[in-house]
Amino acid sequence: MKRRETTFIIVALILGAVLGGLVGDIVGTFLPDGAAKTVFTKSIPIGFDAVKIDLYTIAFTIGLKLKINFMSMLVVILVIIYFRWWYL
Repeated sequence: MKRRETTFIIVALILGAVLGGLVGDIVGTFLPDGAAKTVFTKSIPIGFDAVKIDLYTIAFTIGLKLKINFMSMLVVILVIIYFRWWYL
């Protein structure tokens, strides 16, 4: 695979995860309380909170946290299936 195709696939996966998470949160807000709402709104945080390092004149803040929900995983799987069918 070419470098450009790899970059395109990685960007598509990231955008798919972000848009899937957004759609899952939006759909979950309109659903009544119950199992379906829990599936769409429940997310699993992965990563670590922000750590601030202050060195008198320079300050760094480092942190990375991913919130994965049902729709973000579903969209990522669909993107993977699409690219397997289209490019491979």
